[in-house]
Amino acid sequence: MEFTAQARFMRVSPQKVRLVLDLIKGRRVEEAMNTLAFTKKGIAPDLHKLLRSALENANYLSEEKGIDLDVDNLYVKRAIANEGPRLKRVRPAPQGRAFRYQRRMSHIEIALAERGVANGANLATVVGEAEEAAAPARSKSKTKPASKNKAARTKKAARK
Repeated sequence: MEFTAQARFMRVSPQKVRLVLDLIKGRRVEEAMNTLAFTKKGIAPDLHKLLRSALENANYLSEEKGIDLDVDNLYVKRAIANEGPRLKRVRPAPQGRAFRYQRRMSHIEIALAERGVANGANLATVVGEAEEAAAPARSKSKTKPASKNKAARTKKAARK
């Protein structure tokens, strides 16, 4: 089950928010809150407040619906910053001209989920096994250019 919190129409560009959100994605809630508390970006206090709100939503919904929830087991499942509407502004320029610029806004969403047990295995081990299965596929693609280089070297040697 996911527990979300949203902050809409935040007066900061999504690019700046994503820098901080990348620091907390996939981390435990306690670890993410500590990271946000000591991050020196201007949006960090707002994200800390949003993360606290998502945590309180999880507490409230678990009590309301009677779900057995371990708050210490929550992690940041999804943290995204989408672009909101832009404010178009005009800045005076020399010789009577005007330059247009845009003030960006963002819609931020944080979703928490509980790390649980899936068929007797921890989700982290399931994800690790999936990455290991994908690793050989990646290594095969790296060998192709090497074989092309070897063929090119043999052709050069044949010309000489």
